[in-house]
Amino acid sequence: MRVIAGSLGGRQFDAPKGHRTHPMSEKARGGLFSALGDIEGLSVLDAFAGSGALSFEAVSRGVKHVTAIDIDKSAINTVVNSGKKLGIEAKIKVIRSNCSGWSDNNTDARFDIIVCDPPFDAVKISLLQKLTYHLASDGIMVVNIPGSLQPFGLKSLEIIKSKKYGDTQLVFYRKIS
Repeated sequence: MRVIAGSLGGRQFDAPKGHRTHPMSEKARGGLFSALGDIEGLSVLDAFAGSGALSFEAVSRGVKHVTAIDIDKSAINTVVNSGKKLGIEAKIKVIRSNCSGWSDNNTDARFDIIVCDPPFDAVKISLLQKLTYHLASDGIMVVNIPGSLQPFGLKSLEIIKSKKYGDTQLVFYRKIS
């Protein structure tokens, strides 16, 4: 896998072994970051981090800091090792936890952007709703869901855009002040 653009553009990173993660395609990642625009200096929560592709892309495009969370040990080890290989480990805090437990234990954490790429076989709207609590005022949340699903509403957020990329769909939400 590779970082698409920014200071790390073209640099390679690894994906976890096995089928527990489904790394987002380059086309979808490119669309996500193109839609976000200038993210320099912002903070990002990468929930369900998997390969870390979204974290690496965010750092490459100038974010101040990323918190990457995943429950899978192999995924976490891969993100840590790839972060070191890319020389950006100081900008990514990697946490092995389920997102719900992390949320319960980090009630003060707020982010400008939250990206959620949950397992397609277990998209839990209640958990995504819980994560909205960590979104800063006027923040953006992006959720990757199967293209066959209808975008769903989340309390205190408005859908601002939805875009399909093959069998995946990115839904962009903005926090309502």
